[in-house]
Amino acid sequence: MERMGSAAVEMAVVAPLFFLMLMGMIEFGRLVMVQQVLTNAAREGARVGILDNRTAADVQSASNQFLSAAGVSGATVNVTPDPPSSAPAGSPVTVTITVPFSQVSWLPSPIFIHNLNLTANATMRRETVQ
Repeated sequence: MERMGSAAVEMAVVAPLFFLMLMGMIEFGRLVMVQQVLTNAAREGARVGILDNRTAADVQSASNQFLSAAGVSGATVNVTPDPPSSAPAGSPVTVTITVPFSQVSWLPSPIFIHNLNLTANATMRRETVQ
């Protein structure tokens, strides 16, 4: 009987620590996954932006489609220069995507990561057909 009581006490002590560690691993894993999605979405937007006759809206649309497919919402997409087709051939076109982690966390309120903005950017040289 004493043995069963000690197991219950051990579980009461260890379980909260175990679940706290588990939630931290989930939170950190989500952070890494969303960061990779942002990087890929910025790259997709930059690929669109380096082509002729493309606008910032085209770049934002391509990036937002990628983000939506991955289940990420609430991101801000910035394109430099705006419009990207105004840059001369060979000039850099940069796409920057930012999202607050609180928008993409799976937990109702991020426990371990407060007020963090995830940012990714991609820069490619503008292409043109002359």
